[in-house]
Amino acid sequence: MLKGMVVGFILGVVVLAGGAYYYFASGMAPVATADPMMPFERKMANIALRAHIEKQHVGESTEPADEPNLLAGADVYRKECALCHGLPDHPVDYVKMMFPKPPQLFKGKGVTDDPASESYWKSANGIRLSGMPAFKDKLTDIQLWQVSQLVAHANELPASVKKALVPDTPASSAASTSMIMPTHN
Repeated sequence: MLKGMVVGFILGVVVLAGGAYYYFASGMAPVATADPMMPFERKMANIALRAHIEKQHVGESTEPADEPNLLAGADVYRKECALCHGLPDHPVDYVKMMFPKPPQLFKGKGVTDDPASESYWKSANGIRLSGMPAFKDKLTDIQLWQVSQLVAHANELPASVKKALVPDTPASSAASTSMIMPTHN
């Protein structure tokens, strides 16, 4: 009886693995940005991401969430983040074409319910298969903490920081929040 259970278990695992392989190899899995999500895709990705970030033990910010650091974070955000994540009252339109859609960090709660260390980790390391690049080789640790403090405190920014996040002109706003697509000949 034990031998039959072991054989049945092994056979079940092989059939399950074969079915999963067939699902992906036969083109049945959704891969286009307009396709619906796979069952449990968001849940599984979030579980893995949170567990990995927690395992890394980033620690507390080296930069306080004071006005000079928030202003410096706003400068970095405008240059590096606004293209995908938008500015206050100026969300990005082309995110409708992306999957997964990058969160608009100044719309709703954004990431104000996450510790700055989580945004720091995501900014420094990026997120696989999401379009979120890693900035640890482009920005300094101080800049990463400054922008992380900015988005963590997006719901309580001083007026000077809010002003720094306003597009200069409608023309520059359109240019900074629209994706320039390459032309193919």
